[in-house]
Amino acid sequence: MPSAMSKTQPTDTKSRERGRPREFDIEQALDKAMIVFRQKGFHAASLNDLGEAMGLTAGSIYKAFKDKRSLFLLVFERYLSVRNADLRQRLAQFTSGREKLGELLQFYLDSARAVEGRTGCLVVGSAVELQVLDDDLSQLVSEAVIRNKNFLASLLKQGQEDGSVTPNLDVDTAAGLILCIAFGMRVVGKITDVKDEPETIKLVMKLLD
Repeated sequence: MPSAMSKTQPTDTKSRERGRPREFDIEQALDKAMIVFRQKGFHAASLNDLGEAMGLTAGSIYKAFKDKRSLFLLVFERYLSVRNADLRQRLAQFTSGREKLGELLQFYLDSARAVEGRTGCLVVGSAVELQVLDDDLSQLVSEAVIRNKNFLASLLKQGQEDGSVTPNLDVDTAAGLILCIAFGMRVVGKITDVKDEPETIKLVMKLLD
């Protein structure tokens, strides 16, 4: 992922007079747009919705980000960067593959709860829209989903190497199943909280025995 983006800097008075958007924090603007895209999806999110959330006019959005598609690309990239950093920080507290998988499931449950859950997951929501996205956006979302599955597989392999996961487990199949469960948690979170979280995690972890 690229490094954090800086604030836009209007160069002079004349440029402002030509309609250049006022100085604003791009990361804050992307985070506000992210909420809209997470709640409504790419196609249903209008420029008016985005502008209202970001505190920008449609003209300012075009000048700063070119179009809604370009804005979505930046938002999607930031969403992945922030989410992955948060997850890896949580997993760093644990040593075995099994422990890390348990914490990963808790991470998804935490994300599916209450207001955060109702807002929705940008990756899951975009995956649902996959067939109506253009080829490049569809590929971007597909690659994000595949990376999630590969990361799960890497934790399962680590667990097999450290003895915390049964060596008889088919890693690829298990990674696919756990991914479905994790993504399903985010879908359910749009409607209601997942009940009895400890028991839910315990049932999934039995797959590793």
